[in-house]
Amino acid sequence: MTTPTAQPRRRGRPPNVSELHMETRQSLIRYGTEVLTEQGFDSTGIDQILKHLKIPKGSFYHYFSSKEAFGLAVIDSYAEYFGCKLDRWLLDRNLAPLARLAGFIDDARHGMIRHEFRRGCLIGNLSQEFGAAHETFATRLENTFKDWQHRLALCLDEAKSSGEMNSAANTDQLAAFFWIGWEGAVMRSRLIRSDAPLLLFSQMFFSSLPK
Repeated sequence: MTTPTAQPRRRGRPPNVSELHMETRQSLIRYGTEVLTEQGFDSTGIDQILKHLKIPKGSFYHYFSSKEAFGLAVIDSYAEYFGCKLDRWLLDRNLAPLARLAGFIDDARHGMIRHEFRRGCLIGNLSQEFGAAHETFATRLENTFKDWQHRLALCLDEAKSSGEMNSAANTDQLAAFFWIGWEGAVMRSRLIRSDAPLLLFSQMFFSSLPK
């Protein structure tokens, strides 16, 4: 899974103070996403992020009240970005429903290869790091997984309507099963630096769908 990339500064009139504020905040979130995905929350120091972006340390608390608030903003930003990415694949009416899911899997797999298996999935990584110990983070992470499950279940519903799957299939359970297994496959791929777990999981998932 990939992380959002920085957008080029637009040309034209100089940005006003409010726009500069948002640009700086978004830069913190974008780079924070990269670092937290690779290193985790506890291992990431705010100083490291500020130094890379050349932002004064005192300015950080102008944008975020705490490191926790920053972490939650990163989660929300990643969840929105990844939700849009899922929609691009799962709502593509030019493809059959199951082909859309296969396309998403292939795109995510190539993303991991491109980043040499360093990143994986921010939501999965932080879920492992926090577990249920940090209630605020745990709730936000679980809600993100539920949102992804809902998006996939809608696509699987279309697969039932089109005859690709048995009409009696429980798409909510299948969607939950997919994300549980997918996150495990992503974790294993990071561990061994290979896409073999992703390929095996996707093969087994599709073969297990009720026809």
